[in-house]
Amino acid sequence: MTPPRAPATATASAGTTDATTDATDATTATITAAAAAAAAAVSPPRWRLAAYGLLGLPLAMAALPVYVQVAAYYSMQRGVALATLGWVLFAARLLDTVQDPLQGHLIDRLRHGIARWLLLGGAMLALAFAGLWQPPASAVPAALWLGAMLVLAYSAHSMLNIAYLTWGARLSGGALLSASAWREGAGLAGMLIASVIPATILSGDADRIPARMALYSLAFAALLLAALLALLKLAPAWPHATPQPNGWRSALRRMASNRAFLRLLGPYFLNACSVSLPATLALFFIRDQLHAAPLAGAFLGCYFAGAACGLPLWTALARRIGVLPCWRIGMGLAVASFAGAGLLGAGDVLPYFAVCLGAGVALGADLAMPPVLLAGLIADDDAAGAYYGVLTLLGKLALALSGLALPLLAALGYRPGVGGGAALALVYAGLPCLLKLLAMAALRPQPEPMPVQLYRSRP
Repeated sequence: MTPPRAPATATASAGTTDATTDATDATTATITAAAAAAAAAVSPPRWRLAAYGLLGLPLAMAALPVYVQVAAYYSMQRGVALATLGWVLFAARLLDTVQDPLQGHLIDRLRHGIARWLLLGGAMLALAFAGLWQPPASAVPAALWLGAMLVLAYSAHSMLNIAYLTWGARLSGGALLSASAWREGAGLAGMLIASVIPATILSGDADRIPARMALYSLAFAALLLAALLALLKLAPAWPHATPQPNGWRSALRRMASNRAFLRLLGPYFLNACSVSLPATLALFFIRDQLHAAPLAGAFLGCYFAGAACGLPLWTALARRIGVLPCWRIGMGLAVASFAGAGLLGAGDVLPYFAVCLGAGVALGADLAMPPVLLAGLIADDDAAGAYYGVLTLLGKLALALSGLALPLLAALGYRPGVGGGAALALVYAGLPCLLKLLAMAALRPQPEPMPVQLYRSRP
């Protein structure tokens, strides 16, 4: 029996259905290809993110000696009085603090001039850093020289660092957390170098310190140049932002109306103060409280090694639980690790190594989480450089205020080289723990900056 023939209308419908299916498949393929291309654009190759992160290494190599070791050097080797030294540090850091928002505004308006900006800042920083370690022999000219070199070094460091953070913040969302991890990982490697080599040089023969620090400065300048070239030639391209039509006043109004950003500023500042105080006083504490000056480099190396080891753990934890809870846990670990430091005395070397290790691991969260958290609070059409200018302003204001710890200790009777005492222990360890606890209490829930579980690249 011959089967019945399908009606013509049914055949036409079948053809239409097949054509529709083919069109749907083609559309799906096109969308899939577009999504794959977008994913590739969102997540640059790891080597490009590593090229971006490399600049963190020389920036840290310069920052650690300037913020931690230069005060002890001018006090112990050039005889600058502790109170005078503290006021010089405070004035130079305060001036540096004022200029950061202006630099952030200028960076926001850069389009094709980023290379000239970075290379100029790099040249200034290399010269100022070398000059810091070649002061006059007598105390008063040395104090004046220190002030001039600090202003130049701080200005150059701000030129580089604010542009660098803005560059990272403008990367596509898929690269943001990974770029931050590469940046902070390279920075911790630079801190390890800076904690061991300069500390070893500064604890050696006083007559050979200037020549040896000159060699260190030369190596720093070479690494800085290499990192800048890698950033400009190999990293994801500088993302051009649309300049704000109403200039800096519009940027200030938008920041002032960003309540999530304003809620972040208080805890960030308190936390920065809690980190800055021990950084300023660490070498004094190691020498006069622990009587372990030859181990200063080892202590600092342990601290930053802990931070380097902790950074990938914090990054992985942030992907799982979120950036803000991760930062809060890091703060708690810092308090738990550092709380007993003020009870240590002469010869307590092993307990202090444990303090350095625990506090160092916690430092990884302090370094990586705030920039990522801030990036999620900035709208696409906002001036990111202005936001990071304010953030670095607060960090440097905290550093400026930490310089006042030196005249405070002098007023409380502390004398370098004589002994630590309760005043040094309280200001070095007790006060930072209190500030950290206040920062934890002030930290309020923020919008998550990104779906952090999506990002896989890491150092």
